[in-house]
Amino acid sequence: MFPDRLRNLAMLILDDAEQARLKIATAESCTGGLVAALFTDIPGSSSVFERGFVTYSNKAKEEMLGVPGDVLADYGAVSEPVARMMAEGALANSRANIAVGITGVAGPGGGTKMKPVGLVHVACARENRAVVHEVLQLGDIGRSAIRMEALETALKLIQVQMR
Repeated sequence: MFPDRLRNLAMLILDDAEQARLKIATAESCTGGLVAALFTDIPGSSSVFERGFVTYSNKAKEEMLGVPGDVLADYGAVSEPVARMMAEGALANSRANIAVGITGVAGPGGGTKMKPVGLVHVACARENRAVVHEVLQLGDIGRSAIRMEALETALKLIQVQMR
């Protein structure tokens, strides 16, 4: 289901997290649970993967992750502040030590001039550390490709926070 390079990266992350006794949670919007699906596709991942939140709607981001409605209204769901708050909310609402938040416009519709298709914000939080963030401006490369790029970026940010 997933390319070997992503599966291998996820296996490495899970092994490293297990060695460090870290738990991982995800908060996903445009990826719809792909990061969680990749982790749980790997046998033994339950020792590391704590839980996943698929918060596709703004209401879900508010209710499940504690993202304030005024932040969603002021910045929009596809923004750096929301991605950061999604990651922090996943930490706060789980027993994880590391959490990733992903929000973006996967297309083919839904983009605007300010937030075009292919814009994705990924943030990763770890207890007692600063949140790291990356913005992707992929263009309209196709819904599946955008989601897979977001998945790969999420994995890489988790690796950064594990160091």
